[in-house]
Amino acid sequence: MPDSVEEGTIVGMTEHIDFLQLRDFAVSTATRAAELIAARRAELVAGDGIAAHTSTKSSDVDPVTEVDTATEEFIATTIRTQRPGDGIFGEEGSNVESTSGVTWIVDPIDGTVNFLYGVPDFAVSIGAEYQGRLVAGAVVNVARWRTYAAAAGQGATVTGPDGKVHPLQCAHTKNPALALVATGFGYDAQRRAAQAELLTKLLPQVRDIRRIGAAALDLCRVAEGTVDAYFEHGINAWDFAAGAVIAREAGAVVHHPGLEKGSAQGELTWAAGADLAPAFEELLAAHNATGALRG
Repeated sequence: MPDSVEEGTIVGMTEHIDFLQLRDFAVSTATRAAELIAARRAELVAGDGIAAHTSTKSSDVDPVTEVDTATEEFIATTIRTQRPGDGIFGEEGSNVESTSGVTWIVDPIDGTVNFLYGVPDFAVSIGAEYQGRLVAGAVVNVARWRTYAAAAGQGATVTGPDGKVHPLQCAHTKNPALALVATGFGYDAQRRAAQAELLTKLLPQVRDIRRIGAAALDLCRVAEGTVDAYFEHGINAWDFAAGAVIAREAGAVVHHPGLEKGSAQGELTWAAGADLAPAFEELLAAHNATGALRG
């Protein structure tokens, strides 16, 4: 465990980890990856279409494209070249053990279905973990060209397509009945059915529900206050790693199952502004939603 946490760094017995440096590396790498995605998508659309370059993973509705795998390889190569010794944990299998203590948790395209259909909400997500703690991250909404970033203890920002940087702060809603809540659904049919049943119980008790289709962006929207809360069962570490840091640094309370759990366990990830979090957690607990949802 770290000996101390000061001004965005962890100072250990023999090492000094600069969270801002990790954040900046995540931003730089995610930005270049986003450029690759945008260019490659345009090429596929102009050619024989994205569907011709798409296969499936866990189910027939869980797609992966050639752009996903090419983007993760680009990110992994960048990490290996510029930060040798760092680990990699990637959605598409680019896994490397860390010798530096830092591991990068990578989702090359969060919101692949949106990417396929041209819905303008898909993102590159790169988070940094150190000694079991998520300490920095960047999420780039490729279609809208908005870059969310944060480092532990240093706050969170969003940079728009005009290049202007704005600090992020989550909303101050207190009452769940007035909360706009984001959620998502898994790829397994039984899990979806259980999630839909839960949603029928929660929907009458909140302002409304939004289904965006990308967990990383859901967490960033909590950070910027365009939704008040987010919850979803059965997401993976690469789905929430960067977004969790960004939401927390914007003032949200974030709960996730840990970096070792996968979607199969069906455990809950949720985030809400600090003013809303106690009541939102009570609402989830009242419907037995804080435990695993296996379908």
